[in-house]
Amino acid sequence: MTTTAATFRALHHDRATGDPLVLPGPWDAASARVFADAGFPALATPSAGIAASLGYEDGSTPPQEMFAAVTRIVRAVAVPVSADVEGGYGLAPAELVGRILDTGAVGCNLEDSDGRGTLKDPRRHADWLAEVRSAAGDALFINARVDTFLFGTGDPADAVERARLYVAAGADCVYPLRAPTEALPLLRDGIEGPLNMAAGPAPESVAELGRLGATRITFGPGMQRYAMGKIGDLAAALRA
Repeated sequence: MTTTAATFRALHHDRATGDPLVLPGPWDAASARVFADAGFPALATPSAGIAASLGYEDGSTPPQEMFAAVTRIVRAVAVPVSADVEGGYGLAPAELVGRILDTGAVGCNLEDSDGRGTLKDPRRHADWLAEVRSAAGDALFINARVDTFLFGTGDPADAVERARLYVAAGADCVYPLRAPTEALPLLRDGIEGPLNMAAGPAPESVAELGRLGATRITFGPGMQRYAMGKIGDLAAALRA
């Protein structure tokens, strides 16, 4: 089954408060099938979860291995998949877009820090996002990650300022990583369009973020780590 960015984009719009789009984070083809079989309408890969599954530290996965892993996930399911491609691996916008589309993914996460704990200049990053949008046309849903709560001041106003630049550059959605729940109403009021928040792998976490105005909820590597924790418990019990 072929899915499109338009199908995926439509899932983000006209959502009532308290009814966010929940996107589980598969780290391989098998986990992707589990989530799709559970009835989720789309999935969003976590770069850290895929890195762990391939034996790498977060941020250290070679691009060709990340794209190959995303390809296997997309091939395994019949629902749209968005790929976390970190900061774009230093690829030129047109090449990056081509590599993402070759995987079959219809969306991507692009972060505004350099992988070494330093925030990128927001205007230069917005210009780069605009080039990605130009290269992709409507073929990719762009989720612009904002890392000010991770590496910056933690001031919601800083996140809103960056978010507005990225939306103006063509981002479909904004993802203020590690934003505290108390900042969500301010972010929701200041940012136009879909807003992505990260939840823990628990229904109550999802429900709270939806109530506070999150449009879309993802889990980062949380589901992969949860699964590995359960396997660790099983291994310990069997060993005992």
